[in-house]
Amino acid sequence: DPKPGDLIEIKRGGYQHWALYVGDGYVIHVTTTGENSSSFHTRSARGKKGIVKKELLKDVVGNNKWSVNNKYDRFWDPLPVEEIIRRAEILIDVEVPYHLLKFNCEHFVKMLRYSVGDSEQVS
Repeated sequence: DPKPGDLIEIKRGGYQHWALYVGDGYVIHVTTTGENSSSFHTRSARGKKGIVKKELLKDVVGNNKWSVNNKYDRFWDPLPVEEIIRRAEILIDVEVPYHLLKFNCEHFVKMLRYSVGDSEQVS
């Protein structure tokens, strides 16, 4: 079971979506209109705006597989859980830059947990 502050990796067709678990079944993540379409990440490579949303994990996951993935804990010290959650919650419904290569959903959640941005998807 996920704990508040955990990073959630959701395996979707051809890419992974990332979210931050904040408790009570909810995650905070970056999304755009039509994200569930397979063309979302292709369109986003050109640079778009994302919106930070708080939604139920089960709704974000849908029929996809997901797992807790805090694998970078061995490289970076996570911030205190309360700080991770605070940083995420102040961004709910805020528009943020979104770019597949420069700032994607994985960069976003790693920035919240560790104060660093890194995406293995585009490395």
